[in-house]
Amino acid sequence: MAEESARRVWPDRGADPAGAAAPSPAELKAGASPFGKKSTSSRHDDLALLLGRVGRGDEEAFGAVYERVAGTVFGLAQRVVRDPAQSEEVGQEVMLDIWRTASRFDPAQGTAQAWVATITHRRAVDRVRSAQAAARRDDRAAAREPVYDAVAEEVEAKLDHERVRRCLGTLTELQRESIVLAFYGGYTYPEVASLLGIALGTAKTRMRDGLIRLRDCLGVT
Repeated sequence: MAEESARRVWPDRGADPAGAAAPSPAELKAGASPFGKKSTSSRHDDLALLLGRVGRGDEEAFGAVYERVAGTVFGLAQRVVRDPAQSEEVGQEVMLDIWRTASRFDPAQGTAQAWVATITHRRAVDRVRSAQAAARRDDRAAAREPVYDAVAEEVEAKLDHERVRRCLGTLTELQRESIVLAFYGGYTYPEVASLLGIALGTAKTRMRDGLIRLRDCLGVT
């Protein structure tokens, strides 16, 4: 079953999904893809097509998606969660999400890579928040304080996430992809520019404009 495949052993940590060393920033500038040796646009197109097949229940395509993105998903999760074991659990959750929600992927809204990165970041942040909430509850219990606001904190976190998702939807495609890759994927300005095939100055401008629109949408002062 595909869901069992999502729980298989992860690739070596620090390697890309195909088993090769992840490309350096210099290689990224030259057009290398973090998902392998093909050109960025080709890998994105391939992954988008595979997700389309997964959305129709194709388990063979899901296996191909797994091999393509598992290492990158683990790497992105570990940047947020820090703990390798927790990162592996997050990665398994992400792969299950991909299997269950691939039919919702819309190439018109962004690249397949950005879509996977967004799911990974959301799951990783949820895991961190859950751990933080559990630690706070333990601290309060130790101090014999009431935990009346535990549910409120979880609701607030989910509402914040929904607000961010809604506001990301108000950005242009290039603004949204730049921000997702930089803040969810952890890529640098030059790497974002290389991945999107645009000039470095353009990437910085789109990201700055997008962040201003996000700030206004979220009501941040």
